[in-house]
Amino acid sequence: MYYVNQEQIERRLNAIPEIAEGLRTAAQSWDGGLTLGLVQERALHLAIEVVTDIGSYLIDGFIMRDASSYEDIMDINHEEKVFPQEVHTVLLDLVRLRKPLVQDYYEWERHSLHPLTPLLPDVLEQFADNVREYLKNEMY
Repeated sequence: MYYVNQEQIERRLNAIPEIAEGLRTAAQSWDGGLTLGLVQERALHLAIEVVTDIGSYLIDGFIMRDASSYEDIMDINHEEKVFPQEVHTVLLDLVRLRKPLVQDYYEWERHSLHPLTPLLPDVLEQFADNVREYLKNEMY
């Protein structure tokens, strides 16, 4: 029997609507200013943390192969059919932003709208639906 920490997964899934709202607001109101630049930056960072945390919980809970990187977390979940290719492609691009956002933040271009910002809200919502459906199918 698997032990999947569904409570922690759901807590993280429940953060997605606010992250999506921040990304939508940044994209729709983009003015190149510092405030929306920081909103975008934080929302992208939170999006990365949410998808990698959830992916790690699924890997641990369903005893999938060990991940060697953030990209590998996304690859493993895709291979296990948690989410489809179109979600996988965007999530790979997203997790590749972790180092620039977290370690090289002093070089991040805050005055430009990142190409993922307008795409991510819908992808994150689809990701949440995919994860919930996967759990429903695998747990019951």
